[in-house]
Amino acid sequence: MIRRLASIGIAVIAAVLLGWAGARAADDDTGGSFLNPFPEGEVYKVLVVGDDFADGLLSGLAESFGNDSRLELPKQTNPLSGIMSSKFDDKADEFAQAMASEKADIVVVMVGDSDRVTLRTSKNRRVAVMSPEWRTEYARRLDKVMKAVKIKNAGVYWVGLPNLSRPIANDQAQGMNEVIRERAYQNGFRYIDAFAGFTDESGSYSAYGPDLAGKIRVLRQGDGVHFTDAGNAKLAHFVEKEMRRDLNKAKADRSIPLAGNEAEQALINPENAVKSPAPSSPAATEKPAQEEKKTLISAPVADPSGDVAADNGKISMSVTGNNGRPETVSLEIVRPPIPASVVALMTRRQASGQMGDQLVDQIGDGLTLMNSVTPSGQKGPGKLSPSQAPYFRLLVKGERLQPKPGRADDFTWQKPDTSSLVRRPSAPRG
Repeated sequence: MIRRLASIGIAVIAAVLLGWAGARAADDDTGGSFLNPFPEGEVYKVLVVGDDFADGLLSGLAESFGNDSRLELPKQTNPLSGIMSSKFDDKADEFAQAMASEKADIVVVMVGDSDRVTLRTSKNRRVAVMSPEWRTEYARRLDKVMKAVKIKNAGVYWVGLPNLSRPIANDQAQGMNEVIRERAYQNGFRYIDAFAGFTDESGSYSAYGPDLAGKIRVLRQGDGVHFTDAGNAKLAHFVEKEMRRDLNKAKADRSIPLAGNEAEQALINPENAVKSPAPSSPAATEKPAQEEKKTLISAPVADPSGDVAADNGKISMSVTGNNGRPETVSLEIVRPPIPASVVALMTRRQASGQMGDQLVDQIGDGLTLMNSVTPSGQKGPGKLSPSQAPYFRLLVKGERLQPKPGRADDFTWQKPDTSSLVRRPSAPRG
């Protein structure tokens, strides 16, 4: 008996550790971006899958990402409903075939509107909602649907069920969210919590709540299940927040240090990629008669956009090889091109008069803003430059100006007036 209890305890601990490890693996972003950094055509194609919840979610996503050129949103959703219906297996096969013919980089799923129903077994026996047997079957069916979505090798965002007005239905929705969250983590999906975002101060259901602008609006419809337009916009906001974070992470992963190898350069610059000859071609075995001597610094090459390619540097260093003999290793330092705006500013012709002050500011994304401020009119030899003017030093730089004597900001301690003091004669000596 003791051995049996010990075996059961070890099995439970192992299951908990496996679930925790899967959740950590799904939430860990250090291994790479959740989305593909190089989508086809530089545009992420989005699919929205689900029931009536997904229809409203798509309208909210269209409002949130309407001006984002990185995404291609669908006109309508891919239907998926009735996970707990008696005809689920046939629906799941049809859904898997439909997903296999689709091309997508991002899939957003929200389903469960009609899944809070009793389960009928093969022996026509009814199984209550959220009973252990019902939860096991619900998890199995979710896995089958998630595998069909996972075939696309896309980033999947699975939105959980919201809170509901009826207490019994609300408890069932919370239990279903526990199963959805667990299966989403195990399959490497992003789980989006839609439950806590629509509760009141006490954590209960409320049809009213703050919208994206902070105003109290009607967020839920009269049935206590579905959302209004303002509610769909708020629901889409939770998905948008996760998607934008992953899009920015994927953009950051596109930055390849230095020049990268040929495969990496072919991904970011296919037009100018170096074409390696085939091993069987004569060009692969042919050696040039005389190698051209490369200068240390190459001449700048103009770009159609006006940018000037920066001069690449090359350094040589002596290292000890594997055979113990000194070897010379050459490294090429690749520098980014100089923007056309900077070139135009630095090469423009200046007037014969005195130049103004040069202002430089970093505006983000590696861009530098440069401008020259010159006062109007002729400058006399006694005039100050704009950056030395009193108003500039006080209002822009925040420097404290030297107060003038007698002015309101002059707080120096006045010296005593000694002219009116009468010097007493010293006492006679002797």
